[in-house]
Amino acid sequence: MKFKRSMSFLVALMFATTASVAIAQAPRIPTMDFFKDMQAQNLTLSPTGEFMTVEVPKGDRTILVAMQTADLKPLGKWDFGPRHHIARTVWVNDNRIAITMAKKEDSQERPRLLPNVLLVNVDDTDKKYFELGAAYTIVDTTPADPRTIIVSRNQPTATLYKLNVYSANLAKIAAAPLSPGSFFVNANGEAAFATGSKDDTKFYVYRRDSDNWTKIHESSMGDGAIRPLKLASDGTHAYMAVSDHGEPERLVLRDLATGKDEVIYASKPSDIEGTVSTFDGRNLAAVRYQDGVPYYEFVDRKSKEASIFGGLINSFDDKVVEFRGKTLDGNLILFRAYSDTDPGSFYLYDHRTGKARFLMAAMPWIKPSQMSQSNPITFTGRDGTKLHGFLTVPNGSNGKNLPLIMHPHGGPHGPRDYWGFDPEVQYFANRGYAVLQVNFRGSGGYGNSFEKMGYRNWGTTMIDDMTDAVQSLVKDGVVNKNRICTYGASYGGYAALQSVIREPDLYRCAVGYVGVYDLDQLAKDSDIQLSNSGREYLKRVYPTTVEERRAQSPVYNVSKLKVPVMLIHGAMDERVPMSQFNVFTKALKDAGKGPEEVLVEPKEGHGFVSNENQVKAAERTAAFFDRHIGAGK
Repeated sequence: MKFKRSMSFLVALMFATTASVAIAQAPRIPTMDFFKDMQAQNLTLSPTGEFMTVEVPKGDRTILVAMQTADLKPLGKWDFGPRHHIARTVWVNDNRIAITMAKKEDSQERPRLLPNVLLVNVDDTDKKYFELGAAYTIVDTTPADPRTIIVSRNQPTATLYKLNVYSANLAKIAAAPLSPGSFFVNANGEAAFATGSKDDTKFYVYRRDSDNWTKIHESSMGDGAIRPLKLASDGTHAYMAVSDHGEPERLVLRDLATGKDEVIYASKPSDIEGTVSTFDGRNLAAVRYQDGVPYYEFVDRKSKEASIFGGLINSFDDKVVEFRGKTLDGNLILFRAYSDTDPGSFYLYDHRTGKARFLMAAMPWIKPSQMSQSNPITFTGRDGTKLHGFLTVPNGSNGKNLPLIMHPHGGPHGPRDYWGFDPEVQYFANRGYAVLQVNFRGSGGYGNSFEKMGYRNWGTTMIDDMTDAVQSLVKDGVVNKNRICTYGASYGGYAALQSVIREPDLYRCAVGYVGVYDLDQLAKDSDIQLSNSGREYLKRVYPTTVEERRAQSPVYNVSKLKVPVMLIHGAMDERVPMSQFNVFTKALKDAGKGPEEVLVEPKEGHGFVSNENQVKAAERTAAFFDRHIGAGK
C-alpha cells in the first residue's frame, strides 16, 4: 500500500508555475529548531503492552526511559555516558528488558556495538550490567521461556547462545563458519540460517542441517545474492529476498527441501528494506520498499494483517506509517506516522476499540505547514541508466528558476538518501534554496549491480550522475543555471569538490564537510586501513592505478577549479583525518585559490555532534551560499 501523494513531481511543478495565486513565503525559522535534539527517537512495547521504553537523544548520548503505557509515567531511566547510545532494547518478558549499547564518536559515523549488556527490570531494580568480552547482538526472544533470550557474538567466529537474563549464564547453541555473521532462528530458538563474511568482501549464506552447516550461497560484492527474511510457520519454507545478477531483489517463498521458489513479488525499482511479521509472529505479513515514498506490499492482501495495517496506512493519507511493534496477542500495535515535512509522531492502536492513541511527537516544535516538500524524482543518465533522487523545493516558491544546492550523500557504497524529514535539507530550503539529493550509481538500495557500477568510479561516473540530475533540472526550468552550488559530507564532501573540478562552469561555489580530497592519502591515514576487511574494501572499490586515483583526487586537480571553496572539518576525525583538510588547503593556497572560508572544530570528529557546532556550521554555510547564489545573484 502506498502513500497517497500520487501527483507526479513534474505535474506538481507545472501546477505550481501556472497557479494564479501565489503561495505565501514560509517564515524564517530559528536555526536551532532544525538541529536541537528530538524529544523521542524510538519506542518499544512490552509483550502485554503495559509498559514502553523511549529513546531520548541528549547531545552526545541517548538516554533510555521506561514508562507505564497508560499514563506515560516514568519508571526507570538509563544514561550510559558520553557518546553512548542505545543499540537495541528487547523485552524479555513484561517486566524485564535487555539493552545493548553502541558508541558513536561522530555524527557521520555508524555506531560501534559495545561488549556491554544491561539486564534490568522496568523499574530499574535487579540490575545486572555485564561486560561479556565481546559485542553481543540480540537475535530473538524466547516467549516459551521468559527468562532467556537468543544472542550472538563474532569472537572468534559467529556463535549463537541462549542468555539467561537473571543469571547472565550463556548456553551455546551453535557456531557458524563466519566472522562476522548473523543468525536466523526457528520458532524453537534453534539456528536455521547464518549469513555473513569470512574477513573478506564475499557474502555467504549457510543453512543449518541437524548439527551441520550447508553453504547455499556465495557471492562477491556487487553480485547477485539471497537474504533470508523469515522462516515460515511450517518450518519447511522460508521467505527470502533473491537477486540473481545484482538486480533489485524479488520476494520469494522457498521450499527448503527442493530449493524451488514461489515468487510473491517480482523485482521493483529498489531492494526490500523492511519486514512486518504476522500477529502471531510466525510468518511474514509484509515487506517495505523505498524507491520513492516508502510503502508496504502484503504477502496476503486478504489477511487480517493486511486489513488492519492497511486501514492504519489509509488513515494517515498525508503521511507514511512505519510499524514498530505489537503485543503478543496482536491487540495493540505501536507505529510511527511521518512525512517529508513532519519528523513524526508515535501512536498506539487498540484493535479492540478501533482507535489509535497519540503518544508523543519527535519534534513537536516543528510545524509541517512551514516545511518544504521533498519530492521523489527520476531521470535518465547520459548512458540511459534510470536514476532516482529527491528534490526539496522551498515552501512558498513557484517551483521555477530556483537557486540550487546539489547535496550528495556520504558512503558512498551502501548508504543512500531516503524520503522523509531531513533537518539539514529543511534548513537550507527554509533559507530559500532548492536541495537536490541524488542516489547516484554506487548508492545502496537499488540492487547490488547498481552499487557495483560505482566501484572505481568515485570521481567519474558517479559525479556524472549528479551532473546529469542538475542539468535536467536546469533544462526543465526548475533551476537557475547561474545559481548552483554543491555541498556534502564525507564522500559527499569529496563529490562536492570533484563536481566543481569535473564541471567547472556548472557551479558557483562548493562546500566540503569532513571530505576526502586525496584518495591515496586516505588509504594511508584513515582508520579504514586498520582492518583487513577495510583494506579489502578499498581494493574492491578504489580506482586501480595511481594515475586513476590522482585523476579522481581533487588535490591534484586544483588548476581546474574556478569557484570559491569552503572547508569544514573536525580536528579529531579518524575516518577522514585532518591530513585531508591540510593537504587540500595547502594546494588551494599554493594555487592562489583560497579556500575562501574554513571552519575547524578542535573537539569534533567525522561530523559535528554538538548542537551548537551544528548550528554554527549550518549558518556559516548558508552565509557562504548567500554570498554566491543568494538573492540578487
